[in-house]
Amino acid sequence: MHQVPFHRPCLGIDEEREVLEVLRSGWITTGPKAKRFEQEFAAYVGARRAVAVAHCTGALHLALWALGVGAGDEVITTPFTFTATAEAIAYLGARPVFVDIEPESLNLDPAKVEQLLQSGRLKRPRVLLPVHFAGQACDMNRLLPTAECYKLKVVEDAAHAAGSAIRLGHRGMVKVGTIGNLTCFSFYATKNITTAEGGMVTTDDDVLADRIVVASLHGMNRDAWKRYDATGSWYYEIDDLGFKYNLSDVHAAIGLAQLKRVDEFQRRRAQIACTYNEAFGAQAALQTPTARADVAHAWHLYVLRLRGERLRIGRDAFVELLRRRGVGVSVHCIPLHLMRVYQVKYGYRPGDFPLAEDAYSRCLSLPIYPAMSERDVDYVIDTVLATVRDNLR
Repeated sequence: MHQVPFHRPCLGIDEEREVLEVLRSGWITTGPKAKRFEQEFAAYVGARRAVAVAHCTGALHLALWALGVGAGDEVITTPFTFTATAEAIAYLGARPVFVDIEPESLNLDPAKVEQLLQSGRLKRPRVLLPVHFAGQACDMNRLLPTAECYKLKVVEDAAHAAGSAIRLGHRGMVKVGTIGNLTCFSFYATKNITTAEGGMVTTDDDVLADRIVVASLHGMNRDAWKRYDATGSWYYEIDDLGFKYNLSDVHAAIGLAQLKRVDEFQRRRAQIACTYNEAFGAQAALQTPTARADVAHAWHLYVLRLRGERLRIGRDAFVELLRRRGVGVSVHCIPLHLMRVYQVKYGYRPGDFPLAEDAYSRCLSLPIYPAMSERDVDYVIDTVLATVRDNLR
């Protein structure tokens, strides 16, 4: 039986060469490779500044911290995301305020955000935190004016969205990374480009970037590279209390090699998504994902939804059958308001966000990554369609 894992990183000789260069240099923590990765990633998304960090969770934490978010503040975001999005809000003593999603894009619904703000129910709204789910940018043309009207800062969770872009008013097509006040990326092993573990914060605001640089390494005013290179001084000052979120040169080296191939990776993901859509679009028991005309979709995830009224089995059983037949699948995402901690701590309950719950009950994520062969793609398609046929009502 053919086996297609849910994900397989696309790593090769360039990544090996970059990492070996670091290992042989004798300098493996934050240093020249991390700085170069920041510069090249900033250039890629078109941002003035980029700060490399240990992971996207840390990026979100630092972004909110840099904006002064604290106890009692409210941050508006989606429940249809991984826990890290809301966790970072909670780190600072702020409250994650969930708003339901759009039924097609599965992104934060701008109309519902505006309704919430108009209602006057919020006491201290400070930040709007949209999540670009699966690699499709949120409707920032509607979210940005709302944020401006209510004097909210915008922090984008772009963990899924390296390479995504949106047509933004008079600016034309703009890559995610230069839209809000701060944007947070993930380079986890399954992401569109990887550093094994890692993240990045991008911004056009030098003051915010400088705060994050210092805070990312214990509040020190100079990192180890500046202290220990030939021209450095051992002396440092602690300018503020900080965190331990720096990215090592070993991780950054992988990212530098990956960044050279990002457009190639993007084309392959889009090609696989198109092939899937063509194969599944005519099957009435399946709902394929859609991409808005004003968005360049990064296709980090390919999220298929089942139409349960046409099948004899539910989503969980469908997932289990695919796995038994050699197709690695996952589910994105379990809505956060269904998690015990968010119910106990913030009072959320099942039924609060019905569109997120409906999407969760029917969705599954298929393999989509550049290392997939044509045989892999065909096998996924054949297995999904056979599983549907075997279980039609």
